[in-house]
Amino acid sequence: MSLRIVFMGTPEFAVPTLVEILAAGHDVVAVYTQPPRPAGRGMDERKSPVHLQAEQSGIPVFTPTSLKGATEQEVFRSHNADVGVVVAYGLILPKPILEAPAYGCLNLHASALPRWRGAAPIQRAIMAGDTETAVMVMRMDEGLDTGPICLAERVPIGSNTTAGELHDELARVGASLMVRALAALERGSLDATPQPDTGVTYAAKIDKAEARIDFSRPAAQVHNLIRGLSPYPGAWFEAGPAGRRERIKVLRSELVEGSGAPGTILDDKLTVACGEGAVRLVLLQRAGRKPMPADEFLRGFELAPGTQLG
Repeated sequence: MSLRIVFMGTPEFAVPTLVEILAAGHDVVAVYTQPPRPAGRGMDERKSPVHLQAEQSGIPVFTPTSLKGATEQEVFRSHNADVGVVVAYGLILPKPILEAPAYGCLNLHASALPRWRGAAPIQRAIMAGDTETAVMVMRMDEGLDTGPICLAERVPIGSNTTAGELHDELARVGASLMVRALAALERGSLDATPQPDTGVTYAAKIDKAEARIDFSRPAAQVHNLIRGLSPYPGAWFEAGPAGRRERIKVLRSELVEGSGAPGTILDDKLTVACGEGAVRLVLLQRAGRKPMPADEFLRGFELAPGTQLG
């Protein structure tokens, strides 16, 4: 037996789950995703990764800008779905949508709920220095990631793990977890446990102002910011001669020993003093260029020992 599923998702993170659901033999009768948006240098309209995968799989795609209207809700009900599967969709689901499928809606969330409810759980976990996170399947309610938990898989966060690396690992683990949840749903054995009332934190969307590196902070915080924002949007500092200063992204760093005035380059390996300790800048990127290891970067951009980074 297979389930009739409406899949709702938008970014690359959601694609493995859609692929695994199809591979398990379920009938995905419709895919909902965010509408195409202008992107790239030419600002051409670009379909979401889920949109492209759905078209490749021959699944009808729906791109409403809202699900609050009666017409859109009637269209959704007409799919006669057994269950809705939601993975980083990007729209609030009103009660009539949540209740339309026979078994409601299941959401895949990339954190150890109730820690890091909200939009940016992967980045926030790393930026906070967490050493462990999770991916969880929950039954959706009208709150923000507040529904009861059905299944969970814990995932360690290494000391140098970037948000991009953790994203890919959680997407892979989460896809398998959702398929297991759907199998349990078919058997009638998918239980759910309410989230605890304690330990609630919110993963607010990343603000652009947060991406600027403040070397007066302790080295551990600087390192966590760099890896938590890698590869996107990328933590950055400004450097270069007056009138020609550039914004340099740092995509990878290491914690090392060292001391000095915060922001001072301490050696020819791009070790930078912080408020406490030091970080070594390992992978950097100039605007319009590819990411480069520090030694290669320094061959084209002078940052001599003693230089003060603002």
